[in-house]
Amino acid sequence: MSEIASRAAALLNELGVRLLPPARGEMVIAVRSPIDGALVTELPLQEDGWVDEAARRARSAFARWAGVPAPQRGELVRVLGEVLREHKPALAALVSIEAGKISSEAAGEVQEMIDICDFAVGLSRQLHGLTIASERPAHRMMEQWLPLGPVGVITAFNFPVAVWSWNAALALVCGNPVIWKPSEKTPLTALAVRELFGLACGRYAAARGADAAERAMLADLVQVGLGRASMGRAIAEHRDIALVSATGSTRMGLDLAPRVAARLGRSLLELGGNNAVIVAPSADLDLALRGLVFGAWGTAGQRCTTTRRLIVHDSVRERLLEALERARRSLPVGSPFDPGTLVGPLVDGQAFEAMQSALARARSEGATVTGGERRLADRFPQAWYAEPALVRMPAQTDVVREETFAPILYAIGYDSLDEAIALNNDVPQGLSSSIFTRDLQEAERFLSAGGSDCGIANVNLGTSGAEIGGAFGGDKQTGGGRESGSDAWKAYMRRTTNTINYGSTLPLAQGVVFDVGSG
Repeated sequence: MSEIASRAAALLNELGVRLLPPARGEMVIAVRSPIDGALVTELPLQEDGWVDEAARRARSAFARWAGVPAPQRGELVRVLGEVLREHKPALAALVSIEAGKISSEAAGEVQEMIDICDFAVGLSRQLHGLTIASERPAHRMMEQWLPLGPVGVITAFNFPVAVWSWNAALALVCGNPVIWKPSEKTPLTALAVRELFGLACGRYAAARGADAAERAMLADLVQVGLGRASMGRAIAEHRDIALVSATGSTRMGLDLAPRVAARLGRSLLELGGNNAVIVAPSADLDLALRGLVFGAWGTAGQRCTTTRRLIVHDSVRERLLEALERARRSLPVGSPFDPGTLVGPLVDGQAFEAMQSALARARSEGATVTGGERRLADRFPQAWYAEPALVRMPAQTDVVREETFAPILYAIGYDSLDEAIALNNDVPQGLSSSIFTRDLQEAERFLSAGGSDCGIANVNLGTSGAEIGGAFGGDKQTGGGRESGSDAWKAYMRRTTNTINYGSTLPLAQGVVFDVGSG
């Protein structure tokens, strides 16, 4: 057993996860850490039919949970946040092991879980509708938001626990159970979160004096299934799963969305991003530099909001690119557990090969590339560390328009703001974007209807590192879904319009007369 595998075993024990060896002949997931590439453990896949059983249990739990007052549902999420605070260091270390994140980013991911729990607790007292003026005398119209039903959550490796929490915290306070399929690359963190949720349920039940039936219901509010793409498809197709929230590649979304649509179900898609930063002539270049370095090369380029394109004005292009090159060369690449590391590993060899393929295509399209080489192969022969890459492009070519999940920053020059905005928007994806400028007119133009077409548009900060208070998501091939803050909770509820007649007559709307008399 490798050092990383031993460390993972100790963390799992601390988090209450008890792993049993797979039975002979069982299909398994081989869990490897990106840090050293070594095998951590093997986990059995759920059998065929698991989604049917999970949906049945979730539907049964929903029948009771939906009737619990929303502030009481919020109390469970409050307790979950409390449990996460207590176990933050251990869960964050497990995120580092399984996803390869540096320690501060892994801790930040768990903090994001805590933050969304806090948000959802307040939300549980704010699930409000509207009172609407009626045209009919002695009538009142109103709008309510009611629990929707079981929610399927499919998550990606790069945020193995935070994205689940964005969905689950809101779904739970909105009255819905959750069926979670984590990435095959990060199942251990999901099992750990399931145990922590179970601990929260135990505390919640004890405080309420819950009986056996209520405890059984609580146990079915979050179910975790370990499976491959076929499990995701089964979730998408299941008629008892009211909403499918899926995070991953555009290719995955194109596979799942028609399956949900075929049964007229709801989907919430958070897919690819190809995010650009515009640096204007008036920009604070030191500020832009800091935003670009983290945005492009933090998390080894494996965020959906990673800065993949730099659109820089010709008048400041060389000065900024020289500073970026110096910063790129200085970035410490290494194990997330090594002091000072800022860039960890790519998730696997396939990601490294995709990076090399993209760089080769860029060169063939006229680019000048610095960086991109494999690092630490002697120390970690089974892992895939890469030097961050800065790619000077002659234009926005085909390879630039594609999302490559790796630490590659493509740099393109521009002359006018119209040209820069056109370049920003001339990609299939529409997640995040940013402009660095001290010109108020430029900033407002970028944020206007004629500006960025992304779901996130920032001024004087980078494309990544979104806070939980805002709705997160984008348009075009990013999928159109919104998660986390603002009014994203409405996706997890159904709207009902109600009219109450408190008079003694029955007038019809729009002046319609249909009087059949009495008797």
